[in-house]
Amino acid sequence: MKQVLTVSCKLQVTQEQVAKLDDLLKVFADACEYVNRTVKEGLANELAMQSLVYNEVRTLFGLPSQLAIHAIRRVAGNRKTAKLHGKPVKGFAPTSATYDVRTFSFREKDSTVSLTMLGKRERLRLAIGNYQRGLLKGQNPKTATLVKRRDGSFYLNIQLESIPEKPQETDKILGIDLGRTDICFTSEGDSYSGEQITKIRDQYSDLRARLQQKAARGTRSSRRRCRRLLQRLSGKERRFQSHTNHVISYRLVQKAKANQQAIALEDLTGIRERTNELPRSKTERRRSNNWSFYQLRQYLTYKSIKFGVKLVFVNPAYSSKSCHCCGVIGNRNGKHFRCVNLACAWVGDSDLNGAKNISTIGQLINLPGGSSTLFCSLQDVVLRAAENATLSRQAG
Repeated sequence: MKQVLTVSCKLQVTQEQVAKLDDLLKVFADACEYVNRTVKEGLANELAMQSLVYNEVRTLFGLPSQLAIHAIRRVAGNRKTAKLHGKPVKGFAPTSATYDVRTFSFREKDSTVSLTMLGKRERLRLAIGNYQRGLLKGQNPKTATLVKRRDGSFYLNIQLESIPEKPQETDKILGIDLGRTDICFTSEGDSYSGEQITKIRDQYSDLRARLQQKAARGTRSSRRRCRRLLQRLSGKERRFQSHTNHVISYRLVQKAKANQQAIALEDLTGIRERTNELPRSKTERRRSNNWSFYQLRQYLTYKSIKFGVKLVFVNPAYSSKSCHCCGVIGNRNGKHFRCVNLACAWVGDSDLNGAKNISTIGQLINLPGGSSTLFCSLQDVVLRAAENATLSRQAG
């Protein structure tokens, strides 16, 4: 299984090079717009589109052959994505262009890259640190994406292909329960509290609200200062969230690898839509919608592949309401869980209980026996729960 890791590298450019890069991105975006406008709507086959407009794109926009092909390829890809979501293709902004092995090369000794421009090739220096140098050391990247960010800086996202180690076969599962009070809680009792994270997010929200109010009602000079401050704060919370998810996912994967465990994670697809149907205050709605569990899932997925840790997804239904000891539906109140089965009567942290249930379900999914083994194991759980319920009624 091939894995692609993207290394984001800032370009150190002169004013002359900035003008050349801007011209390239504008022409690339104009070529994409022309292809999308010219080729009949509904056609998303790259080769068919290329046979129709390739010569016109080369003639009208002066793009090199490979960049013209990549412009057509981008339109085809955007059309497929738009069709998947049932929406039309939006416009193409002059913010990125795609490069391959024929139009891009990396030289490790001086940390420079060579890019094909509208005229001749241009050699650009990378303003990178030891982290990026370590990832690029000894590599021969074949693809990259040129990106212009909102602040006007240019970055080259270099894709590195690798063959990760095969996931280790194991019958030990580390269950992970996701939440808001605790970002995640493992079946071994490790937790990552969300209290400090919620506090920081509330501070950002209050600061943005005050600045937006001043920017709307203040004097001309105060409005200008508030807009500048809002621009400076833009993306700060997003970067904080991404960094936190990176740290948590890395620690979880490293712990599972050290203990020769696989990871079981609850599949929370559609959780935001379901929770938004419940009556809640504006603050609670913002807090629950603001944190990205899907991003944490993405980070766990690619780090698990990179370090050879198996990752399985389980259905979260009743995982936090069922007792992990006997399987009986208990009483959950916030962070507190109490089993109503008198023969069990387990009491403890509800997230720990959910994580242990996720670990148990993950073990069933991970069994090599397939669906028949899973059915027999689940049948045993159901029978045990029924027996415990009968004992509870008799004791009552």
